[in-house]
Amino acid sequence: MTESTSALDGASLHTRVDEIFDDILDTLTDLVAIPSVAWPSFDPAAVTANAEAVAALARDLGLDVEILTADTADGTPGYPAVVASAPAPAGAPTVLLYAHHDVQPPGRDEAWDTEPFVATRKGDRLYGRGAADDKAGIMVHLTALRLLADRLGVGVRLFIEGEEEAGSPSFRNFLERHRDKLAADVIVVADSSNWAAGTPALTTSLRGMCALEFEVSTLDHAVHSGMYGGVVPDAMLAMTKVLASLHDDDGAVAVAGLAAVPESPIDYAEATVREDSGVLPGTALIGTGSLASRMWTQPSITVIGLDIPDVDVSSNTLQPSLRAKLSIRLAPGDTPESAVAAVTKHLEDNLPFGATLSIGATEGGSPWQADLDDPAVRVARVALTEAWGTEAVTMGIGGSIPFIADLLEVFPQASILVTGVEDPDARAHSANESLYLPDFKAAIVAEALLLDALGRQGLGTGDKAQDTAAQE
Repeated sequence: MTESTSALDGASLHTRVDEIFDDILDTLTDLVAIPSVAWPSFDPAAVTANAEAVAALARDLGLDVEILTADTADGTPGYPAVVASAPAPAGAPTVLLYAHHDVQPPGRDEAWDTEPFVATRKGDRLYGRGAADDKAGIMVHLTALRLLADRLGVGVRLFIEGEEEAGSPSFRNFLERHRDKLAADVIVVADSSNWAAGTPALTTSLRGMCALEFEVSTLDHAVHSGMYGGVVPDAMLAMTKVLASLHDDDGAVAVAGLAAVPESPIDYAEATVREDSGVLPGTALIGTGSLASRMWTQPSITVIGLDIPDVDVSSNTLQPSLRAKLSIRLAPGDTPESAVAAVTKHLEDNLPFGATLSIGATEGGSPWQADLDDPAVRVARVALTEAWGTEAVTMGIGGSIPFIADLLEVFPQASILVTGVEDPDARAHSANESLYLPDFKAAIVAEALLLDALGRQGLGTGDKAQDTAAQE
C-alpha cells in the first residue's frame, strides 16, 4: 500500500506531549474528582455529570457529540455513554475508540493512602479511583486526537461507555440501537494493561468468565449442634466438601469439560507474580504449567461469595442451607454455556450425603483470541514499540472484557486492538489505584502513531485478505 504522507515521528510527539502534559493532568484530575460509580447504590447523577464532562472535552476537539443510552435486557434504562465522531476522508478507514467513564466503588476509605476521588501525584504515579481504569484511557483517546488535529487521516467514532464496571448490562442493546453511529473498520479498546511499567503490550487474548450461584441444603430448619452434631450432616459440611472438590491437591481446577489451550510462548517469573499479587511469603502458588498459562489460557474457579453466619453472631446450630457464588474464568475456545454446564455437573456428581443442590443465577462473557496476522495488529505493535522505545509484547490477560464478544458479533469485519495504560502495580479495582505517568505519555504517543499509520496506509477491513495476498 502506498503511504500518502510522511510518517509522524515518535520523538516529536513525545516533545509535544511534554509541552501540554500539565493541561492533560489537570483535565484527568477533574475527571477523577467525579465519583462516577454506575451501581444502583450510588448516585447516578455523578455518572451523568461525568458523561457531560467528557462530552464537553470531545466538543472542544470539534467532534460531533451525543450522550446516548439504551435499555438493559429487562427494560431498565442504562447509564449514559458519550458517542462522538469525525467523518473519514475519502477512501480512509474509520476507527472506533472505546473507553469507559464509570469507575469501581472506592471501598473503605481507611484502605487508601490518599483521598479516592482526589487525584494525587506522588513521583511518577497519579493516585485516585479511575486515574488508571479507565479515565486515563479516555484521555489517551482525546489527547491523541488533539495531537493529530491538523492531519487526522481516519474517520473517528468515540465511544465512552458509562457502565462497564457494572457489567455493561445495556451494552449489546446499545450496539444494536446505535449501530450506524459506531460501525468501524478498526476498534481500539483502551482498557487493558501493559507487561510491566516501561514495557508496552498489546493484549491478544482474554479469558472469558461466568458466574454461578448455587445453594446446598441438608435440613429443613436449623437444629442444635450439641443434640444432632455428629449424626446429621449440616449444610456447611456439605458445602465445604463440594467446594473442596473443585480443585486438586495442587490447586488446579478439577472440573472435567473446561477448555485449556497450549502454553504461552512468554512467561512470568515467580518473583514477579508474588510481588505484583501480594502473595504472602509462606503461601505457595497453585496450579500446574507455566505461570502465564495459569493466568491466561487455563480455566480458574474462585469462590467469591458464601452466605454463612458471621463469627461474631454465630450460634450453636447446624445450618440447614448455604448459598455460594463462583467466578469461573474460561480459556479461549470455551463458552460460558459450556462452562456452566460442566461446573453444574461437577457439583451434582460431588455433592455429599445426598444433599440437595439448587442452581441459581448465572452470567457470562466469552473469551477472545486476536488474529496475530491481522495487519492492524502488526501496525499497533510497531506504534507501541516506537512510542515506548522498547519492543512491544503480545500477551494474554487473565481477566475478562466480556463485551469484546458483542463487538465481534455486531461488527464481525472489524479488527479489534486491545491496549491500555495500566501496569501490574496500577491496582485497578483496589485501594490506592494509580497511573504510571511515563506509560501514560507513551500510550498517548502510541495511539497517535497508530491512527496516523492507519490513515496513511488506508488500512481497513478489506486489507485483511489483500495484505496476505500482497506478501505472497
